[in-house]
Amino acid sequence: QVYLRESGGGLVQPGSSLRLSCHASGINFKIFPMHWYRQAPGKERELVATITVSGSSDYADSVKGRFAISRDNVRRMLYLQMNDLKPEDTAVYYCHLKHSSGDRWGQGTQVTVPP
Repeated sequence: QVYLRESGGGLVQPGSSLRLSCHASGINFKIFPMHWYRQAPGKERELVATITVSGSSDYADSVKGRFAISRDNVRRMLYLQMNDLKPEDTAVYYCHLKHSSGDRWGQGTQVTVPP
C-alpha cells in the first residue's frame, strides 16, 4: 500500500524559512516523479513544484527563486525548502505522486505565515 507522510509545517514570520519533508512507503520511490501541491483556504489545490526521476525540477511562478524541491531516493524522502516565506504562502502542503492505481496524497502539513 502506498503511503505518503508530510512533516515540517508550522507558524513562521514573513521572510522566514521552512523545510517540508515527505516520506514515501509501499512504492519503488525512485521511479516516480514527485510533486508538492498546496491548498489555501477557499482556493483550489495548486501545483507548487515537481521533481523528475532524474532530478530536474519545475516550479510555479509564484515560488520560483524562493522554493527548492529535492529528493533522496535511498531514504525515500521528498523535500521542499521554502525561503523568504510570504503570507500568500499560507496553505496546507501535500506531497503527491501518480501511481498506476491512481493519485496518491499525503495527509498534508499546515504552513502559516501571518501578515
